[in-house]
Amino acid sequence: MRVVEFWCTILVLFALLINGKAEVYIVTMMGEPVISYTGGIPGFEATAVESDETLDATSQLVTSYAQHLEQKHDILLDSLFDRGTYKKLYSYKHLINGFAVHISPEQAESLRRTADVKSVERDWKVRRLTTHTPQFLGLPTGVWPTGGGFDRAGEDIIIGFVDSGIFPRHPSFGSHNADPYGPLPKYRGKCEVDPDTKREFCNGKIIGAQHFAEAAIAAGAFNPSIDFASPMDGDGHGSHTAAIAAGNNGIPVRIHGHEFGKASGMAPRARIAVYKALYRLFGGFIADVVAAIDQAVHDGVDILSLSVGPNSPPATTTTTYLNPFDATLLGAVKAGVFVAQAAGNGGPFPKTLVSYSPWITSVAAAIDDRRYKNHLFLGNGKILPGIGLSPCTHPNRTYNLVAANDVLLDSSVMKYSPSDCQRPEVLNKNLVEGNILLCGYSFNFVVGTASIKKVSETAKSLGAIGFVLAVENVSPGTKFDPVPVNIPGILITDVKKSMDLIDYYNTSTLRDWTGRVKSFNGTGSIGNGLEPILHKSAPQVALFSARGPNIKDFRFQDADLLKPDILAPGSLIWAAWSPNGTDEPNYVGEGFAMISGTSMAAPHIAGIAALVKQKHPHWSPAAIKSALMTTSTNLDRAGRPLQAQQYSETEAMKLVMATPFDYGSGHVNPRAALDPGLIFEAGYEDYLGFLCTTPGIDVHEIRNYTNTPCNYSMGHPWNLNTPSITVSHLVKTQTVTRRVTNVAEEETYVITARMQPAVAIEANPPAMTLRPGASRKFTVSLTVRSVTGTYSFGEILMKGSRGHKVRIPVVAMGFWR
Repeated sequence: MRVVEFWCTILVLFALLINGKAEVYIVTMMGEPVISYTGGIPGFEATAVESDETLDATSQLVTSYAQHLEQKHDILLDSLFDRGTYKKLYSYKHLINGFAVHISPEQAESLRRTADVKSVERDWKVRRLTTHTPQFLGLPTGVWPTGGGFDRAGEDIIIGFVDSGIFPRHPSFGSHNADPYGPLPKYRGKCEVDPDTKREFCNGKIIGAQHFAEAAIAAGAFNPSIDFASPMDGDGHGSHTAAIAAGNNGIPVRIHGHEFGKASGMAPRARIAVYKALYRLFGGFIADVVAAIDQAVHDGVDILSLSVGPNSPPATTTTTYLNPFDATLLGAVKAGVFVAQAAGNGGPFPKTLVSYSPWITSVAAAIDDRRYKNHLFLGNGKILPGIGLSPCTHPNRTYNLVAANDVLLDSSVMKYSPSDCQRPEVLNKNLVEGNILLCGYSFNFVVGTASIKKVSETAKSLGAIGFVLAVENVSPGTKFDPVPVNIPGILITDVKKSMDLIDYYNTSTLRDWTGRVKSFNGTGSIGNGLEPILHKSAPQVALFSARGPNIKDFRFQDADLLKPDILAPGSLIWAAWSPNGTDEPNYVGEGFAMISGTSMAAPHIAGIAALVKQKHPHWSPAAIKSALMTTSTNLDRAGRPLQAQQYSETEAMKLVMATPFDYGSGHVNPRAALDPGLIFEAGYEDYLGFLCTTPGIDVHEIRNYTNTPCNYSMGHPWNLNTPSITVSHLVKTQTVTRRVTNVAEEETYVITARMQPAVAIEANPPAMTLRPGASRKFTVSLTVRSVTGTYSFGEILMKGSRGHKVRIPVVAMGFWR
């Protein structure tokens, strides 16, 4: 069988050499996918689901219609091209109707001219968007008890992870120490077997594990020796995100013999379904990601966690909301699946978001209250602050300081940049042993060819007591993360403090006339960096977290939709790591890693959404999103308005007043989200109305991706019933409509509105009473007072007589016309 496959592949490659360089294309077809097929084809009954209704993928109606679509894909390709000149990679049947195919550009043109074909788009790349947080978020005391404790938090909720796979033998995913996991009939996914060990990836906690790499293979990017043709995590990223959302509770985080607390997922009893579509060196391809999402929804996941996004707005479509990726996620939401996506790591610059659509919950990254600091104590009495997750040197003792450049075995090794301390063989052990080794933090550390982990290994192998890394040059805004090491070590990040260290070393080191050191007289000691310091200034918006305004097209025109939606912890997050992972040089071979990114923020929201879903199993994705957003906070622990990290011209970083473009509705508050009082409900038809009223979107493009004509109108896109209001081009007065639904007992709400002075705001009615399950509309009038050329920010606050508080952000920019 493998011989046949080999020769088929050779024939395809030969044919493609003749026709021109082949690429992967995603083709969408006429005809509705399973999720929206309303009937009309003889022999095939309707399979469409109502908005937010779960797709029954096991029904005969669904499977027969899905097979019909796949046959149509195959027939079309066979009719156009000779066998062996193309390779179909996937058929998409459930959320969009189309396929991915490896063909030449000339063949792609032939497809574009075919009557049944709606669109042909060249595949594009995506990238990864890369403990203490359960306590910081109040889960152990405020949320888990309501669901039966941590050992029941998230019970029977399935979170699907489209990521780099999973390391199944990690204790965060173990099932032997927990109550047995029973079968979940609603899940229809499968478990691949590890081709090397022949062991299954699933264990009850991990309920499904599959990998998707056809597009990566076709593009020549896949390397089976390091990428693993299985769900095995060859990176670490997938294991990390899965553990944040759903890892077991109380797992000791141990590195180098030190314990950094106990790790837990947000929903520690939730099940994990793995859909590997990201890989170590190149990220991933949309064709693989779409196939993974389509499969996950077919399999029956409740929640999707996506720490993945495009490298830039898609240039192949006129709008950011309509492409195979976002259209597939629209289908997922229609099938009742809540989607959390990382907002992107392009911050702190505006318009850097890579998560655009209203049906997706876009998550920004916050810094929580934990900081790690350390100090270097010099013999001249100066104390230099720095960072380093390390033990201290012996108390009440000081040690000589020796610089790497002064202990070279041979001056010819200068080509190896010895000050990086990456190569112990070029340094003189006799001079280093028993002393503190001074090293320089060069550009090699920034690009990843040097690592702090390697510095510690070098120092230890040479018998050093500890090491110091001094940063002598730094770009404004550069961020340094603490790294766990197994000997005393510190990174001096402040350039001025590094200069103090260098001055002290130079004046205390005795040299002969050639510059060779005669004696090292400078002394120092390193403090204990293992204990975190808790700050009340948390949370803050992390420097790297992508910022709004949201954009509606690849010309970067502002959208009438606020993004990001919500803020969650994403900086210095401890969680499981794959020992196979090599992308983070400081954590090679480790079982845990502390890393940062909106990649870490999205699974926090996915896990908290699982807790909301557990308490309210029939809530729609929009209802869950609303509960998370309207109960979030825009204040820090000290009760002050949230701040955002920002670049500074004069220092490494500064803090500025944060806005909804930084944090969306605010920082997630899980306890309040379980009981929001009111929700803003929206479904598939509402999202179609949003698309159909967005200026500049071609109605044919909407029909291409939704198989629906624009019969839905809400007047303006800002009338989409989201828990935020954004008017990017406010002229004179505009009235915005919202509808709330009471999900608690009867309650009277008083509505107040406030806005920055350039825009006047008024909410009507000023109060309303809602019975359980009742819905009421209210309006918000926005009027231009003055044109400032900048956005004005405000909020609507609804205070309930039973104590509920419902808050939504308001964003508008005024124009005279």
